[in-house]
Amino acid sequence: MQRREFIKTLAGSLVLYQSGVYANIATKQQNKKIIWVVLRGAFDSLHAIVPNSDEDLAKLRPNLYNHIKNDLLMLNNDFGLHPSLKNLHKWYKEKQLLPVVSVGTGFSNRSHFDGQDFLESGLKNIDTDSGWLARAIDTKQTQALAVARSTPISLRSSNKVNTWFPSKFKESQTDTYEALLKLYEYDALLMSRLQSGIDLQNKVGKGNKKRGQFSDLARSCANVMKDDNSIDCAMLEFGGWDTHNNQNARLARQFKQLDDGLDALKIALGKQWQDTVVIVASEFGRTVKENGTTGTDHGTASALFLAGGAVYGGRILGKWPGLKQEQLFEQRDLMPTSNSFSWIGAVLEQHWGLTPQQLKSVLPSAERLIDKIIIQ
Repeated sequence: MQRREFIKTLAGSLVLYQSGVYANIATKQQNKKIIWVVLRGAFDSLHAIVPNSDEDLAKLRPNLYNHIKNDLLMLNNDFGLHPSLKNLHKWYKEKQLLPVVSVGTGFSNRSHFDGQDFLESGLKNIDTDSGWLARAIDTKQTQALAVARSTPISLRSSNKVNTWFPSKFKESQTDTYEALLKLYEYDALLMSRLQSGIDLQNKVGKGNKKRGQFSDLARSCANVMKDDNSIDCAMLEFGGWDTHNNQNARLARQFKQLDDGLDALKIALGKQWQDTVVIVASEFGRTVKENGTTGTDHGTASALFLAGGAVYGGRILGKWPGLKQEQLFEQRDLMPTSNSFSWIGAVLEQHWGLTPQQLKSVLPSAERLIDKIIIQ
């Protein structure tokens, strides 16, 4: 073989090899899943990830803390999980759960609705027509599923989103679908949307009879993601976290439903769990001191749960600020020591491969956590 021909052949081989490598990287990146779970109502992170070694906790919460202190599921010498979070505790031991304490979005007041809009928009000024997750999926060029009655703010501004929620009506018969298909025969847009809805319902499955239970919704979400490789992202909502009174009993139920639902999600995802990150967050936290009705009021800092087979877990991240009076935010709330969006941005960068420039357009206020490895 002539030297020139040899060089051409070698160069062609390198091009093919590099193309194959990049194709493999792209394929692997496409398989990475993110599931965004919003806990609406401001969940009490101090009752979930309990700072057991902080001596001020018992003084500030004599009823709330004493009710659970002997049954905590210990994570390390300083923190324990609420007794109802048994599956999350198991995941922590298996290094598939990463709690992040004392986080805040930077939101400046304690309004539930505005706080949720701020969390979902991910912008310095709330834009209810544009969500950070929508901007992320458009950047990654993938599809998303919203398990909700209408498109949540998190997923607004993208046309790559399908929504699904179980109907309260009895299931329509096949002939009803056929009649609608015939009715929409000459309208391409309506026909496309109807067919998309039928396909989505078939992926969810018709065997689920419960309506709106978090475990059922999580399982249905997983079924869709498992059956449709074009969907790399989903969003779930779970309300009922505004515990101004009777918090011990109410949060025991809420935590169990959350724990059971996330476990149902993992089981239904099967092998896909290994490539999945679940982000669990709320709009803000609750007051450090319990109120007169054995509950808590609207606060500031809360916590994030990052879970999944792709998570480098078994650790607690975030800086603990302490619960002494001078360490509290406005002398009443847990002090935020890091920004929620920075942790979410780290997931997008490390799990989905978004560049720093892309992250700026998705989450402008996020700071890069270059020293934090959170994905395996």
